[in-house]
Amino acid sequence: MEDAKIVALYWQRDESAIRETEKKYDRYLVKIAHNILSDLEDSRESVNDTYLAAWNSMPPQKPDILSAYLAKLARRISIDRFRYRNRNKRQASEYALSLTELEDCLSGGNTTEEAVDGILLAQAIGDYLRTLPPESRKAFIGRYYYLDPLKEVAAYCGMSESKAKSLLYRLRLGLKDHLTKEGYL
Repeated sequence: MEDAKIVALYWQRDESAIRETEKKYDRYLVKIAHNILSDLEDSRESVNDTYLAAWNSMPPQKPDILSAYLAKLARRISIDRFRYRNRNKRQASEYALSLTELEDCLSGGNTTEEAVDGILLAQAIGDYLRTLPPESRKAFIGRYYYLDPLKEVAAYCGMSESKAKSLLYRLRLGLKDHLTKEGYL
């Protein structure tokens, strides 16, 4: 079923919207959640919560790209679950690993000023990403947004793991330089 029809079902408050969403996007959403949580049961729960969040947010939301909208919901819900589950301990997952890789580029403070600058920081990162060639952008987004393992990033970018690791390192350095020039570091 086309995304526009699925969104229309949500707007009609037709429960088949959830079944159609699950049919089309379940594997995609479970993968996103599992990259963050590294636990299949928690991932399934996060995806179920994603379906509920989609149901509760449409209407008024009417996403043009349903897959991106659902991915955003799944990421947020899975990250919240990860933080709740691991608030007193650090657990290995692609989420934790990718955050560790980005530590040098971004500060982790919680001041009010940093919270207010969050939107501008996101715009600065977006500006940096738009300067990258498509393959580099794909690798960066795959690793740090979708939290794909390095091996998987290398595979869909058609390169060896060591080349992907090197590319991501150079991209992080470039991001750090860009954010320094923009006054974030």
